[in-house]
Amino acid sequence: MDPPAPDLLRSDVTPAAPLRQAAAQVTPAAVLGEVPQGAEVLLDEPQRWPEFSDPVEGGAWVSRISVRGMHCAACAITVEAALRQVPGVAACSVNAATGRAWVRWLPGSTRPSQWLAAIERSGYRGAPVRGLDLLEQARREQRAMLWRWLVAGFCMMQVMMYAWPNYGAMPGDIDPDSDRLLRWASFLLSLPVLLFSSGPFFGAALRDLRQGRIGMDAPVAIGILLTFAISSVAAFRPDGPLGKELYFDSLTMFVFILLSGRWIETRLRAQTAGALDRVAEQLPMAANRLRPDGSTELVASDRLSLGDVLRVRSGEGFPVDGEVVTGRSWADESLLTGESQPVQKQPGDAVAAGSINLSETLEVRALRLGRDTRFAQIVDLMERSAHYKTRTLLLADRIAQPFLVAVMAVAALAFFGWWSSDPHRALLAAIGVLIVTCPCALALAAPTAMLTSAAALARRGVLVRDLGALERLARIDAVAFDKTGTLTGDGIEVARIHHLNAARYSDVLSMAAALADQSLHPASRALVRKAALTQAPVAFWVASQVREHAGQGVEGLLGAVGDKGHGQWMRLGSADFCQVPAAQRSADSDRMEVWLADADGPVARFELSESLRPDAADTLRQLRGLGLELALYSGDSARSVRRVVRELGLDAQAQTRAACSAQDKLEALQQRQALGQRVAMVGDGINDAPVLAGADASFAFSRGAALAQVRADFLLLQPRLAQVPMAIVQARRTLRIVRQNLWWAVLYNLIAVPLALAGWLTPWIAGLGMALSSLAVLVNAARLRRMP
Repeated sequence: MDPPAPDLLRSDVTPAAPLRQAAAQVTPAAVLGEVPQGAEVLLDEPQRWPEFSDPVEGGAWVSRISVRGMHCAACAITVEAALRQVPGVAACSVNAATGRAWVRWLPGSTRPSQWLAAIERSGYRGAPVRGLDLLEQARREQRAMLWRWLVAGFCMMQVMMYAWPNYGAMPGDIDPDSDRLLRWASFLLSLPVLLFSSGPFFGAALRDLRQGRIGMDAPVAIGILLTFAISSVAAFRPDGPLGKELYFDSLTMFVFILLSGRWIETRLRAQTAGALDRVAEQLPMAANRLRPDGSTELVASDRLSLGDVLRVRSGEGFPVDGEVVTGRSWADESLLTGESQPVQKQPGDAVAAGSINLSETLEVRALRLGRDTRFAQIVDLMERSAHYKTRTLLLADRIAQPFLVAVMAVAALAFFGWWSSDPHRALLAAIGVLIVTCPCALALAAPTAMLTSAAALARRGVLVRDLGALERLARIDAVAFDKTGTLTGDGIEVARIHHLNAARYSDVLSMAAALADQSLHPASRALVRKAALTQAPVAFWVASQVREHAGQGVEGLLGAVGDKGHGQWMRLGSADFCQVPAAQRSADSDRMEVWLADADGPVARFELSESLRPDAADTLRQLRGLGLELALYSGDSARSVRRVVRELGLDAQAQTRAACSAQDKLEALQQRQALGQRVAMVGDGINDAPVLAGADASFAFSRGAALAQVRADFLLLQPRLAQVPMAIVQARRTLRIVRQNLWWAVLYNLIAVPLALAGWLTPWIAGLGMALSSLAVLVNAARLRRMP
């Protein structure tokens, strides 16, 4: 299956608010005929869709759901096949390691209850990620698994007690009646293991067969049934040809070991790939809202409104993005920024949903709710990243089904190959092959490592938007940086103002600020701040028809307030953009320059001073230590770039380009890629969006331009460049562990299959080997949780 295109998952393809308003006007009956009965019908109400879905282009919706009961890649393939058969489902992707799925569907052709029913018919249970019954359903499944494990363990110990005399007794030591009693007792104690403890294996195998597929539980189920059937014949006919083939002890031990492995596997998955659930649980389900009389009422978080004032006590989480009204306290924002140090909060300060109030009670006014909070955006990014499939994951999906068919064929060949010469060995060989070759380790090798690494990076303030980017980042040869706002900090200031036409324009700062107010570029923000500090009459000027040209500047119609649609067409930006004659350009300044020009030529020049980020030089040294080449692409003048290069101590081998447009940056990167290099890009502005999209891997600051964030593979939640080499080191560790897991899975099968074919593996030893192979992969991937 091809990985889903990013546009399928983006909620920003079309404005969400108008689509949601339009959807709210649609009644369930208008969507599709008669509504089926059941609890899922509530999800068919359009006003409920925004709780677990995003509207996208073409009138479609993308829903995020949790799928219970999946254990391997074959399970995910089964669920995907079931979803694709539903009319109106345009696309879907299922991740077995996280138990998550996304579904793109058309409201005019289907509705949530129908594709949820399709999942249930395939033998699994689907629910919206934020469904209220999801956690309770998970608890019920865990309790059932624990009971199955306990029953298998108790029966195994009893059967082993009854089997032990046969292992140590000499011929004639046990009389026939006692031997028959031990055989019947073993048979009776094996029944609960077969009928109750082995239920998940039989259920999954039957479910897959109904779908016309062979799942990973099919060989295990056949092995259990075959072992029980042969042992039952031996129990009731001890003098028959199969009288010595008594494997009740191996059967019960095998099921117990298998359930133990699955239980441990579930726990490890919860620790490694379950970061989404732990993040989502950080948000309070209810909040204390202040009434006009000063009392409080407990209100569900999804029932809050903008402007509500909430009382948040010490130890409670903030349910909304807002500002402090009264009180002083400290907040833990590590979930959002990766920074472990508490942040002080006082009246007027912003607080973020998902952060924790640590000391005193605060009263907070709600400014952003639900899906509009930064917390929700982070969770959404993490959910999306889990559904991007790398080349390794796609390979595992493709080989899972053929591998299982091959296992069944090899088991049959082993049985018929040995039957004529040694029926005892034929049975052991067939059962051993069926059990020992389950490809769980191969299916888990890559996704667990990728998801564990992504969760670890998220805890350190780096969000992975595309899991495949981890694989690409591990292979990069060079890192390219933007200068302004990336290597330099946000502290850009206007150092000098040069009036070039004072007779016509006396307040150039306020004019420039009126244009700059329409841009998020750091230079534009510096001009706006300067105008505010000097109390320049910005409000006297109004800019209309403003257009921003990435990497060059902004232009628009600038006129006095009240004269909307009239005035001078002016430009603010680089010397080339403002068409400044060469004679008027400064030859000695190494500062960043911004020009203001009208139709007759330049009217002002602004010199901006900028400082490097505190960790910029150290970050570049770390990258060189990792054996990476460095490059610097900037839209500023060559003098400004040379100054930064000198301060950073970049060597002559580092590629630097000045006065770059967005297209120039992209072409410079493509030239390196044409030479066979894999290049990562770090940027933050609108002009960086094309080069971020074209890079093999890309980073953007979470507070940078929205377009840059959409194009980047990694989002840096903190304004620290040191996270870039940290992410590269983690990506290399991830790829190394993925390779180790794959090699282990292959080596295990190369050793285990010949032993099984030779008939040297009893069922319980085969089960132990299969369980340990899967656990070895999960434990190895869990090492990625600890970052250096």
